[in-house]
Amino acid sequence: MEISKVLSILETEPAKALFTEMYGDAAAENTARYQKLVRDFADRFGEADVHLFSSPGRTEISGNHTDHNHGKVLAGSINLDCVGAAAVNHTDRVHIISQTFDQEFTIDLNDLAPSPAMAGTEDLVKGLFNGFRESGYEVGGFDAVITSNVISSAGVSSSAAFEMLLCSMLNTFFNEGRMSTVAYAHIGKYAENNYWNKASGLLDQMACAVGGLITIDFYEPQAPKVEQIAFDFASQNHSLIIVNTGRGHADLSADYSSVPNEMKKVAEFFGKEVCAEISEAEVIAHLAEVRAYAGDRAVLRALHFFEENKRVDAEVAALKDGRFEDFLANITASGNSSWKWLQNCYTDSNVQEQGITVALALTELFIAEKQRGACRVHGGGFAGVIMAMLPNDLVDEYVKMIDGALGEGSAYRMSIRPYGAVCVDALLRK
Repeated sequence: MEISKVLSILETEPAKALFTEMYGDAAAENTARYQKLVRDFADRFGEADVHLFSSPGRTEISGNHTDHNHGKVLAGSINLDCVGAAAVNHTDRVHIISQTFDQEFTIDLNDLAPSPAMAGTEDLVKGLFNGFRESGYEVGGFDAVITSNVISSAGVSSSAAFEMLLCSMLNTFFNEGRMSTVAYAHIGKYAENNYWNKASGLLDQMACAVGGLITIDFYEPQAPKVEQIAFDFASQNHSLIIVNTGRGHADLSADYSSVPNEMKKVAEFFGKEVCAEISEAEVIAHLAEVRAYAGDRAVLRALHFFEENKRVDAEVAALKDGRFEDFLANITASGNSSWKWLQNCYTDSNVQEQGITVALALTELFIAEKQRGACRVHGGGFAGVIMAMLPNDLVDEYVKMIDGALGEGSAYRMSIRPYGAVCVDALLRK
């Protein structure tokens, strides 16, 4: 659409209704955000057939570090997102302006080899484009201005939100909208694995791409089973709080990659590739040999994997049955397992820096005093964020306590939004 028409459509009642679904009380604020983005696009690239895109960050409710070993997760898209205004430019070059990180770069689609460092945004984008081609999809040149309020390097998948945003653009512009969100996720995983040397699974990309509250079984990773869960957390008078502990995990790739690799080492003892192909009983029956082969931490991480899969099933069942207290109890159990068995609450390379465990300790003390709520480490761990689920009448007190201890603005009150990675104006044209 022409720039003027895009700006006009953002003022319509359907747009207001859609933004209320996506952003809740921040609908008007985000309308202004989109309008500024469109004007910034026009200032930089001029008049064009521009489209609007959005891709959310994600919250991992349970299933900590299970996806990469083909396990189960419960996750949801959140009301923080990566937003872009973009238009096809009919060249073989992609121009991207990232306002949030003050970056501007151009990718030549005839040169998609990664840099020697295999790091940074440009390598990730090249990986996405090459992933499209490797998967048999089309790519082409476009211009984009992008902004994001997804907390960076903190476990709510700012990188996956960015990846899925670009996938939505490429699908809309060059692939007639025929791609599935599973295809998006695999391309994002390909880019991270092959252009970033990050041994990630599919959880982040799937949760960002699909949207809503979902459970995913990755046993067949090429065709994971995705089920959307119709559950309204607001109806339980509880809020999801994400607490940023003050340090990102962008420089902790070795710690992050050790988790899937150690789990896979346990599976390797049995001649398998991932823990989903073996059983907890087998590991326990051969415990001495597995410990000698893979190491004790690897064994503990594998046991976490098996038990976490059971917890995901239990939490999904509890939500479907309306047993909210059982759901919260399993969140607490998941957090305890991540802390003690998975051991991803701090890095061994610097044991005196433990923002995650300090935040968890403070939150557990608060919950113990109030006798309500649950908390756990969130995302990849080692640094970044924790998650708390608290009754609404306790949220203000908790936020004040956490902000006082960790710094103003540490706590973010989230909601689950029903949309994943989407072309926003396409939704408005339906």
